[in-house]
Amino acid sequence: MKQLNPTIHQPVRLRIMSTLTALAPQEKINFVELRELLGATDGNLGAHLQKLESEGYLVIEKTFVARKPCTFAQTTSKGRAAFEEHVAALESIIGGRASNTSSNAPES
Repeated sequence: MKQLNPTIHQPVRLRIMSTLTALAPQEKINFVELRELLGATDGNLGAHLQKLESEGYLVIEKTFVARKPCTFAQTTSKGRAAFEEHVAALESIIGGRASNTSSNAPES
């Protein structure tokens, strides 16, 4: 059975990775948009992005847009692969539970 990824399994990081992997491989999202989408605070989101970046799961790009600082996040191929493995582990747990539940269900 595949193992859950402890870095990705944390709820906020799982939501970050879910959001970023829903984008096209080379697509990135603005920090402010991501923060609003997740309902996170600047500090909380920043800390989780930093952890995911340190694992090599995403890249943070800081740039200027119309003379204003702007931060973007984008998954790496390593991050996409780690997320897919994590999802597969979750699916195997859910699949195991579904088959156990159906075998224990009373017959009609």
